[in-house]
Amino acid sequence: MSNQHSWELSMNQIENCSCSHGCGCQFGGFPTSKDGGCEAILGFEILKGHLNDLDLSGLKMVFAAAWPSAMHEGNGKGALFIDNSANEEQVGALATIMSGQAGGMPVEVLGTLFSEFDGPIMADIKLNRQDYTSTVTIEGIIEVEQEPHINPVTGDINEVHISFPKGGFMWNDGFAGKTKLMKINHGNMAFNYSDTFAANAVVNWPNA
Repeated sequence: MSNQHSWELSMNQIENCSCSHGCGCQFGGFPTSKDGGCEAILGFEILKGHLNDLDLSGLKMVFAAAWPSAMHEGNGKGALFIDNSANEEQVGALATIMSGQAGGMPVEVLGTLFSEFDGPIMADIKLNRQDYTSTVTIEGIIEVEQEPHINPVTGDINEVHISFPKGGFMWNDGFAGKTKLMKINHGNMAFNYSDTFAANAVVNWPNA
């Protein structure tokens, strides 16, 4: 697939999912959640980005998804939230990119994996990226908190990274912690998790 596209996004990505620590999807392609499915919330803060000549820098998004089994097997439910600071043209651009209509990985694959999708939904998004204690909030709808793994002997933070030397699907190098809280209540999507996988990374899309 070509990476010659009319858009670029460099973003902070805050990722939480229902997998156990390490996330089986990162390694073998299949969830390690209790029910074998994949439920996730990803917060994005665009550090620098554009679609054609339209500047998208500084905007925020939240992407929520639920698949009954492995992500690549499809039949998922999803929702895209965009911060109220975006104007109408920017909302349209982000919806075009995130749906895969503008091409480019990983979104051109992600866009094919849903049987139900809601959005873009305008909301006030609060997002704070830290190495192991990131948070994402949409009041009354989404609440995400991350925390680090702790060494049980010393009480120190276990500073964990997951790296893909040849490039990963979503990111290449991420800080890996755990979910203190991940919950959503929106339409037909509702879940609530703690003590599951969490990561955050800087992503540069489209990737190769």
